[in-house]
Amino acid sequence: MTRGDATQRLVTTPDGRRLAVETSGAADGPPVFLLHGTPGSRSGPRPRGIVVYRLGVHLVCYDRPGYGDSDRHEGRRVADAAADVAAIADDLGIDRFAVVGRAGGGPHALACAALLPDRVTRAAVLVGLAPAGAPDLDWYAGMAESNGEDYGQADEDLAELTLNLKVRADEARRDPMTLLDFLRPQLPDEDIRVVDDVAIRRLLTDMYSEALRHGPEGWIDDVLAIRRGWGFDLGAIRAEVRLWHGEQDRFSPVEHSHWLASRIPRAEVQVQPGAAHFGAMEILPQTLTWLATPDLATSPQL
Repeated sequence: MTRGDATQRLVTTPDGRRLAVETSGAADGPPVFLLHGTPGSRSGPRPRGIVVYRLGVHLVCYDRPGYGDSDRHEGRRVADAAADVAAIADDLGIDRFAVVGRAGGGPHALACAALLPDRVTRAAVLVGLAPAGAPDLDWYAGMAESNGEDYGQADEDLAELTLNLKVRADEARRDPMTLLDFLRPQLPDEDIRVVDDVAIRRLLTDMYSEALRHGPEGWIDDVLAIRRGWGFDLGAIRAEVRLWHGEQDRFSPVEHSHWLASRIPRAEVQVQPGAAHFGAMEILPQTLTWLATPDLATSPQL
């Protein structure tokens, strides 16, 4: 295998938009696309390049439209992520690949699995969300106030949502710690333990800084896409899907993963006690192993 540090490139989609892409790890290893959270960017958080290399994974990350250096795709749906991922894979010369989405990236990873069935080998969703209007699910139950307000405004008051996220994005550009400070009062102890780690806190602030440096458009479009029709059928997913959730998650309540598992044919749910939303960062290396080595990977002992 060839050891490769992170490399950057811009990929142009068939409709002329630019997507900022970063690859790391083992260049000739099994490719895995990591779809970031909301807000987020290609910069992480994720394992260091040497760790990804040792896992034998060719990791591909990109900024969803409107984040970082990727052009905005106003009015995008969750389903549109599949075409963007396919364009990146084509540019990189990748035929088949696995996908993993964290939090707001989870629905977008499922879109790839549903709409690219001949290319996606396996899929994982860490602390994901169910579609808006999911039957037999109280979508907002157990959700932190800030997330509930953002998604509620997406339904009821777009102007207020735009203003609120613009203010938060402006503050984060000046000091990305303001986003963590905003979230901290809503974090359970399990999440505070994770974000108080100096290295993880640096990864998060670097990600927020990169995600929002040109404005809040990607964040706004993510919230709108998640709360509107996703544009694909969960029942069409043929690949194996692993749904991981921290039991104490207050941002993407665990019931969302249970609901998704009931609609995805080959899905398994793993709920981890003593973990919450940011525990998804700690489980990611093990998830990458499962995605990239289906014959060797074993289920984590939770």
